[in-house]
Amino acid sequence: MAGRAVTYVEGAWLEGNPPLLGPLTHGMWMASVVFDGARAFEGVAPDLDRHSRRVIDSAQVIGLAPPVTAGEVEELSRDGIARFPPGTALYIRPMFYAETGFVAPDPETTRFALTVHEVPMPPAKGYAACLTSRRRPTPETAPTDAKASCLYPQNGLALREARNRGFDNGIMLDALGHVAELCTANIFIARDGEVHTPAPNRTFLNGITRQRVIALLRAEGITVVERAMTMADILAADEVFSTGNYGKVLPFSRIEDRDLQPGPIYQRARDLYWDYALSTARVPA
Repeated sequence: MAGRAVTYVEGAWLEGNPPLLGPLTHGMWMASVVFDGARAFEGVAPDLDRHSRRVIDSAQVIGLAPPVTAGEVEELSRDGIARFPPGTALYIRPMFYAETGFVAPDPETTRFALTVHEVPMPPAKGYAACLTSRRRPTPETAPTDAKASCLYPQNGLALREARNRGFDNGIMLDALGHVAELCTANIFIARDGEVHTPAPNRTFLNGITRQRVIALLRAEGITVVERAMTMADILAADEVFSTGNYGKVLPFSRIEDRDLQPGPIYQRARDLYWDYALSTARVPA
């Protein structure tokens, strides 16, 4: 998936995929790993400050003590971006993990690494999704308030299930049977000129791109309703689209056995996001 990569660790930038975890590292065998994902593309890095802040928050949620600040994460990210040709599509991934601890991580051993690597932006073509049997955990059963690596095997199993059925992505429900998110992104529908999306209930990540798109649509005068949603709502939609860091705003062309077309509200959401990114998030040359 990725091309060239550079990783900052302990004051130096290293090429490729440097070995950072040993078999005794807590992050390897006890999963004390949190990360975030930001994007640079077309000379911009939208909401890089918010991604940098969120990885700090995630680390604190699982009991780590970040050795760098959000401002330092952002500054290092921009340093990493500058190591590639201008306009290169990049994935920016800061992460924290504990070196030692027994079950609970020892916060004093928290380590930091930041990877910047070439990952092309996916094409804005229509994707297909289906309902999966896997559900999102509740805050009482998992650290759902963090972007923690331990949450992703569940999404990975759901994605495999969807792909085994011939779909590109899967829809996951929460413990109450309401739609939570896609395996890899937040989900939106458009119906009768309005946009609807699951209300954040701490079972899924309230994505930074999700929040940005909601704000942009509302500023445009488009009604956005955050509410409990069912699979029936998704199947009855005029349009279905997703938001997420990897592809930003992408349309869906099939949900289960129902074909859809990328519609005008999806297109407006994507255009608004790109206008925002290109006008306000320019990466210094």
